[in-house]
Parts: sequence; structure tokens; C-alpha cells
Amino acid sequence: MAIFSVTKLSELEGVKRLDAEYYRPEYLNLLDRLRKAGCIPTKHVAFSVKRRFKPNPEEYFDYIEISKVDLSTGEYNASKIIGKEAPDRAQWIVAKGDVLVSMVRPIRNAVVLIREDKENLVCSSGFAVIRPYPYKIQANYLFLYFKTPFVAKLLDRYTTATEYPAINWNDVLNTPIYIGSEEFQEKISLLIDESFDLLEQSCTLYSQVENLLLEELGLKDFKPRYEKTYTAKLSDAFFAYRIDAEYFQPAYEEMIEKIRKNNVELQPLRKFILNITKGIEPGRKNYRDKGKPFIRVSNLSIYGFTDRDQKYISEELYQQLRGTYEPKQGDFLLTKDATPGIAYVVKEQIEGIISSGILKLQIDENQIDKEYLALCINSIIGKIQIEREGGGSVIVHWRPDQIKKLKIPILSLSTQQKIASLVQESYEARKKAKELLEIAKKAVEIAIEEDEEKALDYIFSQNKKGV
Repeated sequence: MAIFSVTKLSELEGVKRLDAEYYRPEYLNLLDRLRKAGCIPTKHVAFSVKRRFKPNPEEYFDYIEISKVDLSTGEYNASKIIGKEAPDRAQWIVAKGDVLVSMVRPIRNAVVLIREDKENLVCSSGFAVIRPYPYKIQANYLFLYFKTPFVAKLLDRYTTATEYPAINWNDVLNTPIYIGSEEFQEKISLLIDESFDLLEQSCTLYSQVENLLLEELGLKDFKPRYEKTYTAKLSDAFFAYRIDAEYFQPAYEEMIEKIRKNNVELQPLRKFILNITKGIEPGRKNYRDKGKPFIRVSNLSIYGFTDRDQKYISEELYQQLRGTYEPKQGDFLLTKDATPGIAYVVKEQIEGIISSGILKLQIDENQIDKEYLALCINSIIGKIQIEREGGGSVIVHWRPDQIKKLKIPILSLSTQQKIASLVQESYEARKKAKELLEIAKKAVEIAIEEDEEKALDYIFSQNKKGV
């Protein structure tokens, strides 16, 4: 159905844009609400930071790219790159207190708060790097405000292309921002602090449980040795149907031998699999900007589902596919393509369809604890075996027959359950962190739509619920 909107010529904002999309009623109504709430341009409380990066050819740096940002939390996975291989887009040095706002496809809402004081931390030129003026706004609050859905919608309004929608630095700096009272800003900032603390706690717990596993297996201080020269029996090559040197690197057998010396039994993964269901690829033509999530390998991590470069499918297609391809609570997911070997046990029911790069494994829980199994695959134990199958390179496809041969160390049931309990604690901390971010975003919306008192009441009511 067509939507009609009449706008006065005097209100065309300097006639910078004449396309009807720019003046849709939802945008104009949103801007009107922000004006009534006393919002001011972001440039009054924050400024752009352009610290040009000049790579040293022989020095490594940490690089943040847009596709590596978790859209739900703002966490990022920085890639360590040597200077001589620096991508052209590695342009800006970032520092603690900077806020990075993606200028590419801003509707995706890739926003990062730099919380670590780290040298050689560089971001893509696809980010606008802004920093709060002292005593005007807190960095936590600035980050949270740009994470709100209505700001993502406003930034999307400024995009100037369809194939590669992008905005510029001025669009970010001119975005209306609600400052609020000092008390309100402080309350929001405290929520963000608590959220980030919980995310760190989640990662720490997961590291602890990994260390517990390695200690039980006698691998606590194990460092794989990758030799330049070594020998292998011709009979072993014939038996494995492999003649590439990388397959016979000593690191693999050394790890297996250490586990066996610790009196730990190893069993092939196939012993625990009752059934395997492969995801589906509906084709790019069925991707949508909105709808139900299409969960690809890039949307799955050892911590759960992420929104990185999220694609969507229509409600109609989702209903057709969900019976077979929607992950359910308790399902064991395992990636086989692109980044093979990411294992995750689904903690709660979600809506979405898994791609063909992800397998659903039905695990015999009488034989092994699923959380323990996932940890084994995600750890160095699984990684070295998968690397071996890939011939020392990044394996693009991990075949089902290779997956079934993966060796799994079997610890006592009590140890498996202890490990599973710690994994669950890690998940709960991450879940709580995400909930706090959502509460903070909702509180800002309430403050704009109604008033700060109601926003603070909302925060208080959520705290009473134990959120």
C-alpha cells in the first residue's frame, strides 16, 4: 500500500535531499519527538578523531573490521596482522574511550566502545571514530545511545546508495542525541559498566573451564610443535590416503600421546552421534533486509548466536523450513564450512533457520555430556585434528566422514558434569549482560518518549525482577 506524506518546501533541510524516502512520515515523526525531548547534534558533545595509521612493515597490529563486530553487544574480534599485509582500509588508530560507529550499512548497528588501553589497535575506515568532550557526556552513554534502534534508523535514513549503503562522518556528528540529566546519564553508564563486566566474566569462566579440561587431559602447558623436517612411514600414508607433509606433522600425534599417557580413553565422535541433519541454503535471491534470521557460520560462535552480518529470510519461507532447519533448545550445532569446528549446544529456543554450513547432531546423552563434547571440539583438541584434516591450511569443507573420525577424550561423568555446569555459568553471565544492554536502550527510549522519571522507574522495576 502506498504511503503519502506532504512536506513543506521550507522544511526540506536546505534541499539536500529531494527523494521521497528521505521524508517518510516515520522519519519525520521520530525527528519531531527528538526535538521535543531537547536533543542536540552529537557534535556538541563529541568530536571526530582521525589518528592516521602508518603501518610498520615488520610490526604486528590488531585490526578491527566491521564484519567482526557482535551487533548485539558491541564486542569485536581483532585480527592480528603484520604491517606489510595491512589492508587499505586499516586507517585509524583507536584508543580507550573512543566510540566506533559503522558508516557502512548503518542499519546493522555495528557500534564499538574501546575499553582497553592497547597499542597498535587499528580500525577500518568504514568506522567513524568519535570521542566525548570531557564533562559533557560519558563514553558509555555515547556508545549506548548509538546502539539504540531509532539511531540506527536515523543513520540508515542518511545512506546515499542502494548496493553499498553508506553515510559520512558529518551524518554521525549531526545525529540528534538525548543528553539527559547527570543522574540519568550516570544510571545508564552504570548499567553499561555492569553489562561489560558480565561479558568479561563470561569469557573468563569459559577460559577457566577450558583450562580445567586441558589439566584433566595432561595438556595444560601443551604447545604444538610444528617441525620443518620430519619423517613418516609410507604405510601410514597409504593407510590415511594422504601424501601431503602437513598431515604427518608431529604435533598431532604428540597431543594424542600425551592424552593417552594420562590414562584417558579416546573415542571417535561417531560413537556418540545418533543422527545428522544438514542445514539448507535458500539462495541469495531469498535474502531480505528484515524477517527471520538465516543463521550462517558467521552467526555462530562458541558463546552462542551473534548478529554479525546477519541475513534474513521471509516469514513465508521461514514457516516452510522451520520444522526441519530451526534449531531447538538442546540441539547440538557444529559448523562444517568456512570456519569448521565451532560447536554449540542451543541454550534457549530461538527463531531462525540454519545454513548448509551448519550441522545439527543428535547426541546420545547416555554416552556423553553435550556441553563437555562441545568444549572438547572447540578446544585445542578439536582444532589440531581439524587443522590436520585441512592439510595445514584453512579447511573450507569438513566432510561428514572426517567429522565422525574426530577423536574425543572421555573423562569421568562427574568431571563432564562439572565442566557442563561452568559452561552454563558462562552462558548465564552473557545472557544477563545482553539483558542489561536492552534495559539501558529501552530506558533511553522511555526518557525521550515520556520522561526520565518513568525511565528510572522502568530500570528500578527491572532490577526488582532480578534482571
